[in-house]
Parts: sequence; C-alpha cells; structure tokens
Amino acid sequence: MPLHVMLAVLLGAALHASWNALLKSGSDSFLDTVLVTTGLTVVAAITLSFVPLPHSDSWLCLIASVVIHVGYFGLLGLAYKGGALSLIYPIMRGSAPAFTALAAAALLSEWPSQGGWVGILLVSAGVLLLAVDSPRSKDVRLTPIFFALLNAGVIVVYSLVDGFGARLSGNAFSYTAWMCMISGILFFFLSVGFFRVRVTHHFVAQWKKGVIGGGCSLVSYSLALWAMTKAPIASVAALRETSIIFGALFAVFFLKERISPIRYVCICMVSIGAIAIKVF
Repeated sequence: MPLHVMLAVLLGAALHASWNALLKSGSDSFLDTVLVTTGLTVVAAITLSFVPLPHSDSWLCLIASVVIHVGYFGLLGLAYKGGALSLIYPIMRGSAPAFTALAAAALLSEWPSQGGWVGILLVSAGVLLLAVDSPRSKDVRLTPIFFALLNAGVIVVYSLVDGFGARLSGNAFSYTAWMCMISGILFFFLSVGFFRVRVTHHFVAQWKKGVIGGGCSLVSYSLALWAMTKAPIASVAALRETSIIFGALFAVFFLKERISPIRYVCICMVSIGAIAIKVF
C-alpha cells in the first residue's frame, strides 16, 4: 500500500472515531445521531457541486447502501444510548472482520488461514471479556452490546457493497456524497416522526456539532472508499481498524471515561485480532 494511501486511511480512522465520540458526548445519543446525520446531509449536498455524477453501473450498490446505512445509523444511536464509547466502539468495529471471515467460511467455503483463526479467537475473546467486565464496571447494560454486535454485521454488509460500488462509480467521493446525502435525508424523516418536538430544539442548540460531526463522517468514509480504489479492500479495512485505538484515546482524554485494565487488554486484543483477520 503506498504511503499516501496509508496516511489517508489513518486520517479517516481518526475522523471516524472522532465523530463517534461526538455522538457519545451529548446527553441523548440517538438525537445526536439524527443531528450528525443531518449535518452529514448538508455537507454532502454541498460536496455534490464539486464532483461528477457517479457512473450508472454503481447506482444499484448506492441504493442498497442507502438502505443499509439507515439501519446502521439507527443501531448506532441505540447502542450509544446505554454504553460507553470505550465499550461499544471496539465491539462494533472489531467484531465486523470476525463476522466477515465466519460468513465467508460458512457461505462461500473460504476458510481463514491459521493467522485468520487466531484473529477471530482474539476478537471473540476480547468482546466476551468486554461484556463480562461491563457489569462490574457498572457503565453499560447488555442491550447496547446486542445493538453493537448487530451493527457489526451491518458494517460487514455495507463495507462490501460500498467497496464494490465505489470502484464502479468512477469517483469514490461522488459515490460517498450521494449515498450520505440520501441516507441522511431518509434517516431524518424516519426519525422525526418519533422526536418531532425535541429535534427542533436540539438542532437549534447543537447545530455546530451536527455540521462538524457530519463533515468528519463524510471525509472519513470518502477517504476509506477512495483508498479501496487504490489498494486491496482487505488491506484498507485492516488498517482502518486502528480507529479502535483512536476511539479508546478519545474516550479517555475527551470524554473522561474510566477504562479498567481489563478493558485496555480487551481493546488491544480486538484491535490486533481485527488486523490479523484482514492481513492473514
């Protein structure tokens, strides 16, 4: 992987962790998810005036991705509603590569290598330890963990769809902007029926967070999809798992979460395991 592509992926990983930290920093993570996705819609719409229309070959992938991302945003807000960033983020991001490897083995008979199996065991053990540690640390319920694991499966699906769609589009930034704008609009109208009164007040008070978070989200995912057009998807996905480390750092230094020694070990296990699955 060229150095400039590697640096772009690392920047995208840091930005991804940062907008997730923004979601967790507020008093209502679901409302903040609606806020950030609305900001994402605005930033994406502005971006469209600077990029060409994606090639028609990618439109089917784009439509599928919109539907998948609406589910992703909803599960994201629900997961953060009762769980700490240092718990939910590594479960979501780290479990996805393990789910991908297991699905490929079960459905396509593509069995992981020995290194891949080690990675799956590390991720599984790390996630289980996180779940066991959470009742002791009294900062999360099992329901958010369930939503995080469910969202990990969603991440697997949209990563495959978008990696393929970006290559067909002819312009990864255009593909990402259209997908983000449409999914943001759809998610807003689906959510506003449940939060009509509170959404208006929340937007007026927190609109800057929405714009910043939306911008970080768009740039982060655009860089990832662009990198997938320049380097193997598996390599990019592996390097992107460093977002787990950035998430832990943001949780400690910005959200002031207390992370137990066990949780530090789990985060390292999940990070190393996720990378091992992709590399080997």
